[in-house]
Amino acid sequence: AARGRVLIPMDADMQNDPADIGRLLNKLDEGYDVVSGWRKDRQDKALTRKLPSMIANRLISWIGGVPLHDYGCSLKAYRRDVLSDVRLYGEMHRFIPIYASWAGARVTEMPVEHHARTMGKSKYGLSRTLKVVFDMVTIKFMASYHTKPIYVFGSFGLCAFAVSFLAGLLAIYWKLIGRADFVQTPLPILAIVMFAVGVQFFLMGLLAEMLVRTYHESQAKPIYAVREKIGFEKQWRVASDEGQVKTTDMSA
Repeated sequence: AARGRVLIPMDADMQNDPADIGRLLNKLDEGYDVVSGWRKDRQDKALTRKLPSMIANRLISWIGGVPLHDYGCSLKAYRRDVLSDVRLYGEMHRFIPIYASWAGARVTEMPVEHHARTMGKSKYGLSRTLKVVFDMVTIKFMASYHTKPIYVFGSFGLCAFAVSFLAGLLAIYWKLIGRADFVQTPLPILAIVMFAVGVQFFLMGLLAEMLVRTYHESQAKPIYAVREKIGFEKQWRVASDEGQVKTTDMSA
């Protein structure tokens, strides 16, 4: 495993230029924690590679809240400490800048060289679009509801209850005006089914809340990150109720 203070991954297909590593390090020295490479002059096919990549990058930037032109560029520079708590699953490596940003990292990008492929065969293409869509759904959920899943499940539950209420109300109205009996319309069944669906969504939300709390509390994982503590090493003099002055060590 890498042990340096700065981690710089790059492709092994000779399309990235190692000469850009020094420029990435200089950019880190400007106060950033993550510097993402941007293949501004990308040497790939426009229709099958560049166009899908442009669309995906804009969607990912919008969903993740970290505007980057090129999430797919492997040439990036990370400070080791911002990645210490990042856990990747599946093919979520392309979203490392987003995860790092959630941990409080300062993220930027810079243009890097990109050469035409001369070795190997690309494993990316239009066939991976569906996987990227699923990954973006996961990112959106994690970004918006990671610590409050009841909000998303509860919203679906309320929608189901609303449909159930309207269907039941319409069924009763039709019954009263003599338009259709309960056995002549599927509205009563729809009302019952949607009510059950609403209950299930709320129960799923409560279970998700319990899982989130178990996840954070069992592993002592904070829901926020603290970059620096200022003033905690000082001692403060606090007046007590008895008129005596007590010294409190803020570093404890």
